[in-house]
Amino acid sequence: MSSAPTPTTTSPDALGPLPEWNLGDLYSGMDSAAFAADLARAQADCAAFAARWRGKLDGAARGADAATALTEAVRAFEAIEDLLGRLMSYAGLVYSGDTTDPARAKFYGDTQEKLTTMSSELLFFTLELNRIDDAVIDAAMSRAPLAHYRPWIEDVRKEKPHQLDDEIERLFHEKSVTGRVAWNRLFDETIASLRFDIEGEKQPIEPTLNLLQDANETRRKAAADALAATFRSNLRTFTLITNTLAKDKDISDRWRKFQDIADSRHLSNRIEREVVDALVSAVQSAYPRLSHRYYALKAKWFGKETLNHWDRNAPLPKVEQRTISWTEARATVLDAYASFSPRMADIA
Repeated sequence: MSSAPTPTTTSPDALGPLPEWNLGDLYSGMDSAAFAADLARAQADCAAFAARWRGKLDGAARGADAATALTEAVRAFEAIEDLLGRLMSYAGLVYSGDTTDPARAKFYGDTQEKLTTMSSELLFFTLELNRIDDAVIDAAMSRAPLAHYRPWIEDVRKEKPHQLDDEIERLFHEKSVTGRVAWNRLFDETIASLRFDIEGEKQPIEPTLNLLQDANETRRKAAADALAATFRSNLRTFTLITNTLAKDKDISDRWRKFQDIADSRHLSNRIEREVVDALVSAVQSAYPRLSHRYYALKAKWFGKETLNHWDRNAPLPKVEQRTISWTEARATVLDAYASFSPRMADIA
């Protein structure tokens, strides 16, 4: 994806207008004919895939040429997933560019709803794949061309203990648009619309958070106070969002028989709970000799008994500060990419 520096309409900080994403490598715009055509193709492909494969995977896995038959199905599924991912990535990036723009929000919401409906036709695939007997699927994966997809199939089958009946999975999937996805979107749009009063000037959240790293303590404290005041005035909304999402997760975890609140995330990350617990324990045990010691030293450097919360991210005193321009920052990142992958640098 290219990064042509199209100026924004507002300047978020003293650096002046920053570049916007150039999404032309995906689609030319929200009203793009190519986007509409791909959306229609995705709908047709999902319906055709379901008609071709629903209820037939187990039979295909037990056929004379199981590896070839299942590979045909997996490749078709992969192509559709790529197309759906392209469409949703574009809609998501357009929306992320300005979550306060009603036109972008509608485009994102409409696309999300359509893709959720379409992808409901694909839910059966991984569910049926996981219902194939272990010995049968292992035999098929041991032969080309399906062996190429073995890592992906084995990854999918890790979800098997937690999958539900097809109709319940479909219900969970379709209601996600009006459930957790909607609450997450409400949070994002609420945060983006908030304005924080900094010395009489209304600022969005990003430059306000940036002020917590300002060399001037007065500015840091003003930003911290503004954040606290604005968040406090929206406390009921944020409490409702948090509690609703927590209950939604509790319901999902109980139905899927997860034992611990973090187990679904561990499964998603493909990492064992014990590994994460060991990491957490190691970090917590290091608090006194690392973070506690650092903050005590930082308070001393600032000439204070204890460190104020608005000083946590402050630059160290008597350390020269300078502004890094966009051009310099871009060159630093691209040089870093080029040092281990010139091709990655060219893409970036």
